[in-house]
Amino acid sequence: FERMMTMSHEVEKMVFAGATPWHGLGTEIDDATNFWDAFQLAGLDWEVETEPLYRMGAADEVVGEKVKAQAAVRTSDNRVLGVVGPRWTPLQNRDAFKVFEPLVDSGDLILHTAGSLRNGERIWVLCQLGTENSEIVKDDEIAKFVLLSNGHDGKLAVHLGFTPIRVVCANTEAMARGSKASKLIRVRHHRFVKNNVEKLRDIMNLANQEFETTADNYRFLASRQINSKDLRKYVKIVFNVQEQEDKDISTRTENIIQSVEDLFLTGKGNDLPGVQGTYWAAYNAMSEHLNYNKGRSNENRMDSLWFGQNGNLNQKALDTALALAT
Repeated sequence: FERMMTMSHEVEKMVFAGATPWHGLGTEIDDATNFWDAFQLAGLDWEVETEPLYRMGAADEVVGEKVKAQAAVRTSDNRVLGVVGPRWTPLQNRDAFKVFEPLVDSGDLILHTAGSLRNGERIWVLCQLGTENSEIVKDDEIAKFVLLSNGHDGKLAVHLGFTPIRVVCANTEAMARGSKASKLIRVRHHRFVKNNVEKLRDIMNLANQEFETTADNYRFLASRQINSKDLRKYVKIVFNVQEQEDKDISTRTENIIQSVEDLFLTGKGNDLPGVQGTYWAAYNAMSEHLNYNKGRSNENRMDSLWFGQNGNLNQKALDTALALAT
């Protein structure tokens, strides 16, 4: 029988606790929601299996030759999620959730959001670590979250790391897969994937140290003022048009640059004392643009921030701000 692959960018299903997330999606859960009930409500109670692939003949007849690849198939609806290598082994959603179960039960973590993207091609679990936030300047805090992301499409390894969320505007900074610590806890899909994911809990302290380093970087940015000329230079570097004269920049790119420059003045939290006029405000303007403006929809922005171009741009925005502020 024939199965069709889909490339939708929509959030298939998800749950969230507390305030509605910045992307405005999902079904709300609360403290009374059982951990595995949340798993069910997030629409993650399904498994993935692999099936061999065969070459098709000219008349759409199956030729006996087996291809050195497999199809990753969701058993609940026979949807092909991706084409994977011969050694690829799925990490089942339930096993991914189990990583957090003892820490949620003990109260060390609070389940925040969970769900799937692209019709099951990618899944995630996001938990808040404790209730103490890192203060960057007065009244501007960063909350600490742990993100586990996993791809069933053969394109994304299992990642576990910390991702900061700015409380004043609830925007995800999308650092979890980009930080040095997170690169150390990247797990490939092979036959030991389940055991290795369970071991990730043992090295979460390393990622925690990376988070504190990031908070210190934010404080450094807040200590450095930036003028309008350097702000434009910063934005042009992030969007890779720094070599172009202003008169040669396309209208579309100029409108994007202007949008970020406006957010530098009017963006969420950028009017706070200690934030206003700093590289921290410049970086947050860029981050707000990526979180709220860039992309076709909320679903597309969420996918791109965690797994695609927007996440890479966000990391470049931070690195560039730090370089220029030094």
